[in-house]
Amino acid sequence: MLFARRAPRPVSLALQGGGAHGAFTWGVLDALLEDGRLAFEGISGTSAGAMNAVVLAHGLLQGGREGARAALAQFWQAVAGSAPFDLAGVNANGDPPNLAPGIKAVLQWARHFAPHELNPFDVNPLRDIVAAQIDFAHLRAACPLKLFVAATHANTGKLRIFETRELTAEALLASACLPALHRAVEIDGEPYWDGGYSANPAVFPLIYDCAARDIVLVLLSPLLHAETPRTADAIRNRALDLAFSATFLREMRMYAHAREFAARTVIPLGRLERRFRRMNFHLVEAEELMSQLASETKLATSLPFLEMLRDQGRARAQAWLDTSHANVGRRSSVDIAQLFY
Repeated sequence: MLFARRAPRPVSLALQGGGAHGAFTWGVLDALLEDGRLAFEGISGTSAGAMNAVVLAHGLLQGGREGARAALAQFWQAVAGSAPFDLAGVNANGDPPNLAPGIKAVLQWARHFAPHELNPFDVNPLRDIVAAQIDFAHLRAACPLKLFVAATHANTGKLRIFETRELTAEALLASACLPALHRAVEIDGEPYWDGGYSANPAVFPLIYDCAARDIVLVLLSPLLHAETPRTADAIRNRALDLAFSATFLREMRMYAHAREFAARTVIPLGRLERRFRRMNFHLVEAEELMSQLASETKLATSLPFLEMLRDQGRARAQAWLDTSHANVGRRSSVDIAQLFY
């Protein structure tokens, strides 16, 4: 065949967490799956990023790319239907949502009551959604890609990466366990909290355990906030956002230093230096949009809001494909030294 379609270029994905803002990543993944020019070797995810990663892998296993798109849509629609009432609404023009009293009340209560007091029966709608939609036994046995799900040990602060062969519903829920709202998730007798405290997301498994030269970072937290917070609530939310970003920013700065070191050395390069030198980084993000959204909207479950974020994710992914797909396998499309120094 004279004009045969090229094989998809292999990449790995690093997916940040961010609660309901993870619907933006749903849109990014939907656009990449629909485009079909990239093949995913590994995905590292935290919290909502881990949810997206595991749902995508399950969908690929069940029905290829279209199966993955359908699985992601089913998951986020289930999330939207999981709340007993809409926690936030979104305007028809896509403006940021107005916070409903429900979100504010939950957050206020969470400051004064522990999860076992606020939620004595440990109700977690995500548990039911995950159990209903994902066949973990099948996924562990035949997953078509490498998965890395981050959680944080609640008593040591150490990062725990659950790889494909270790994935269970509890491991996935641990990655998204906000300690102010949910009890620690126990796995083999050990308590775990949200992976964002120790990695959001972890990039090193994609470098050490995957062969793909390209890593696409899908970020939900702005790298630069437009304003300095001044109210008590805004300061508290910013401090949490910074805490969730700190390990990722430090890790990426280390890679930027390592790449510079490998590029200027004149001595023979070792395996690790060669790997750093060959790595390409790419970025899909929506900093302007995310900086407009109140931190509390990470708890929003309104379907119009989630679909707005999905559509924004699709648009940003398509724009990246249009401008940067040709770089995949050849060079980075983003300067990580400039971003993370």
